[in-house]
Amino acid sequence: MKKPYRPVSAEEAVRVIKSGDHVHISSVSNVPQCLIQALCERGRRGELQNVYIHHLHTEGAAPYVNPEFEGIFQHNAFFVGANVRESVQKGLADYIPVFLGEISRLYRERYIKCNVAMIQVCPPDKFGYVSLGSSVDATLAAIESSEFTIAVVNKHVPHTYGDSQIPISKIDIFVEDDCPIETVEFSQPTQVEKTIGRYCAELIEDGACLQMGIGSIPNAILSCLRNHKNLGIHTEMFSDGILDLVKRGVINGSNKVLDKGKIVSTFVMGSQKIYKFIDNNPEVLLKDVEYTNDPFIIAQQPKMTSINSGIQIDLSGQVCADSLGPRIYSGVGGQIDFVYGSSRSKGGEAIIAMASTTSKGINKIVPSLDLGSGAVTTRNHIHWLITEYGAVNLYGRSLQERAKLITSVAHPKYQEMLDEAAFNRFGSHYHYICSHSIP
Repeated sequence: MKKPYRPVSAEEAVRVIKSGDHVHISSVSNVPQCLIQALCERGRRGELQNVYIHHLHTEGAAPYVNPEFEGIFQHNAFFVGANVRESVQKGLADYIPVFLGEISRLYRERYIKCNVAMIQVCPPDKFGYVSLGSSVDATLAAIESSEFTIAVVNKHVPHTYGDSQIPISKIDIFVEDDCPIETVEFSQPTQVEKTIGRYCAELIEDGACLQMGIGSIPNAILSCLRNHKNLGIHTEMFSDGILDLVKRGVINGSNKVLDKGKIVSTFVMGSQKIYKFIDNNPEVLLKDVEYTNDPFIIAQQPKMTSINSGIQIDLSGQVCADSLGPRIYSGVGGQIDFVYGSSRSKGGEAIIAMASTTSKGINKIVPSLDLGSGAVTTRNHIHWLITEYGAVNLYGRSLQERAKLITSVAHPKYQEMLDEAAFNRFGSHYHYICSHSIP
């Protein structure tokens, strides 16, 4: 039997939340802002204490991390975005280190409780189903695990396929809101990023299946793939950069083994153009993050090619991608899910692509990671490293060989320092080994 659809106000909806509850908020651009505001109003009135807030990366306001809510809301996110970064670094909010592909498991196996899931969906269809729109990620697992699910019904939420469709019988409380969903505009690639894009494109074969992270480097890479053929997408996220390649027929998924012909992701983030593209588009499947980021699923795609970035890399090949020293900047995310999965794929490639320096000229290729930094991609997992100075494959290379190869793609003004650091670490044998074992 279909459940009756009777919307209530946001203020009434959040009354089900009690002190001590764990609340999941749907992610990225699909954040239910009216519920957040109503929940914070309850906090200001002194009605709640020790409510735990969980989510992945979110766009838009995140007032629950403000100092006024200390002792009222405890923010334990699975990924840290710009809207909560300062609070996490100050200790006003917190972060749970976890592979992106395992977040659903935290809910399903009750490592973390979910008393209330606050989500945003498109209007119900004639069959009594709604869609989670642009972001499935761990929200499906949160709904399955929660005592109450509150859904904001919003006409701006795109209707998507895959794991995103749920019957209204799974929802306990409905709220209506017509605020536009959050959009994100990415900056145009710099010349450095365009150069990195060209190096990456040279490693991507026709028929490859792609995963890329967020930002201008992925867009620079995609712009270099217009002459490629039969590319596929299996990723954790995608944005506007794929639209031109889909239109040209370059991305068609014809070489995929799983989900042939489909673009598979767990969330989408970008402009209104990308949300319009995914709306009612059966070519796009938004899946549970437990599926998209499972290395053993990823590895089944032939020529799986992952491209991720880093904040720092040391001379042994350890990549820090989540912190600035001890200060959390983002999170583990799905980098290692895809690095490992693509490296196990037949004909696959795992690529770390990063500029050799920051925009301020600070060196990102260092003798050792800064004290307190997290090694997200370990020296055991890394394969290709690409900077604007070239591409080197570190897989199967010794520590001394790696040091020489990594130094070769560092900014020229830092190469002498890095060579000296390697010499001090390994001794005089370092130059002999490198001159005889590296072509």
